[in-house]
Amino acid sequence: MSKKRLLSILAVVSVGVAGAAAAILPMTTSNAAEACAAAYSSSAVYTGGTRTSHNGRNWTAKWWTQGETPSTGGSGVWSDNGACGGGGTTPTTPPPGNGGGTTCNHPNWVAGQYYNAGAIVRYTNGKYYKATNANPGYDPVISTWYWSPFTCTGGGGGTTPTTPPPGNGGGSTSGFPVSEAQFNQMFPSRIPFYSYAGLVDAMKKFPAFTKTGSDTVKKQEAAAFLANINHESGGLVYVEEINQANWPLYCDRNQSYGCPAGQSAYHGRGPIQLSWNFNYKAAGDALGIDLLNNPDRVKNEASVAYQTAIWYWMTQRGPGSMTPHDAIVNGRGFGETIRSINGALECNGGNPAQVQSRINAYNRFTGILGVTPGGNLSC
Repeated sequence: MSKKRLLSILAVVSVGVAGAAAAILPMTTSNAAEACAAAYSSSAVYTGGTRTSHNGRNWTAKWWTQGETPSTGGSGVWSDNGACGGGGTTPTTPPPGNGGGTTCNHPNWVAGQYYNAGAIVRYTNGKYYKATNANPGYDPVISTWYWSPFTCTGGGGGTTPTTPPPGNGGGSTSGFPVSEAQFNQMFPSRIPFYSYAGLVDAMKKFPAFTKTGSDTVKKQEAAAFLANINHESGGLVYVEEINQANWPLYCDRNQSYGCPAGQSAYHGRGPIQLSWNFNYKAAGDALGIDLLNNPDRVKNEASVAYQTAIWYWMTQRGPGSMTPHDAIVNGRGFGETIRSINGALECNGGNPAQVQSRINAYNRFTGILGVTPGGNLSC
C-alpha cells in the first residue's frame, strides 16, 4: 500500500488468531452447582458482562454480540463460566444489564441528541431502549452497539427533551454517509474488532473525510474507502499479515530511527495493512501515537487501526500521483485510488484480478448507498 509494499491481500492474519493466543478453559467443577442463567436466545442482544446459559453451561459475553451461539470458538466473544445446575429458561425480558421492570416514564428519542450511557428513551416504534455506550443520538434500532432493548411497565408516552443532558451540550451525528446497518450489510463476515463505532471514532481526526463535495461525492468516497479496505483485510476479517517469512523485509535500516520494535515488527496490520517502519513512524507522528515503538497498537485498538487507514487515505500518494481522497473529490475516479494504494503491483496490467476485485466491491457498496459509481473505475 506504499512504496516498497510487497504484501498481498492473502498475506494477513485474523485477530482471532493473533489476538487470542490462549484458549479459554472451562471453570473447575467447584462451580458446577451454580444456577443456570437465563437460556441463550439467538434473537437477543448481549453486551459485555451479560450472562446466559447454553447446553448446561453458563457463559459471559466479552463484548456486544447477537446471533452467535455460546462456545469457546468463533470470534471468542464468549467466556465459559463452567457447568450450571437447573435448566435455564428462554428470557422474555432483555438480558441482565439492560435494565427492565421500571416505570415507563422516559423521554422520546431525538436524533442528534447526545445521550450518556444508561440513558433510557422511548423510540418511534413505542419501544424503550437503554444506551449501553454514550452516543450523539444514533438510531436505537440501527446502532445496536450503542443501544439495547429495555423493558419497563406502566407509565405513558415519553416526552421530548428540549435540551441535551446536563454537562454534555448538543451534538450531531458522525456525518458518515454509511449507516451501521449498511456497514453490516457490506461486511457480513467482519470480526468484532472492526466495529462501526471504531470507524466513527477514528473519523474525528479527519474532518474532511467523506465530508467534502456533494452528497454523491461523499457517498462515493465512503464506498471507495470501504471497498479498498475490504480488499486489503479480506472483508474486515484479518488484521495482521500471515506470511511471517516476509516480516523482516519491512525494516528499512536506512532510516535514522531504525527499527526499535524489532526487525520483523513492521509487517502489515489494520484495515489497510500498514507496513514498513517509515510508515509506522509517519502515521504515528501524524496521529500523535508512538507507533514506531508500539506497532501492535494497530492490531489491538480498533480506532487506531482505522485511524492508520484514514491517515493513508487522506495524506499519502503511494505509487500514485495524488491521495485517494483527492482522487475521489477531484473526479479522477475509483481507479486512481487503487493506484495510490497498490498501483505498483496491480495497475497497468500488473494484477487485473486484484483490480477487478476492488472494483466489484466498490460497485456493490455504491449500490447499497444508492449512488452512481462514476467513471474511471480501473487503473
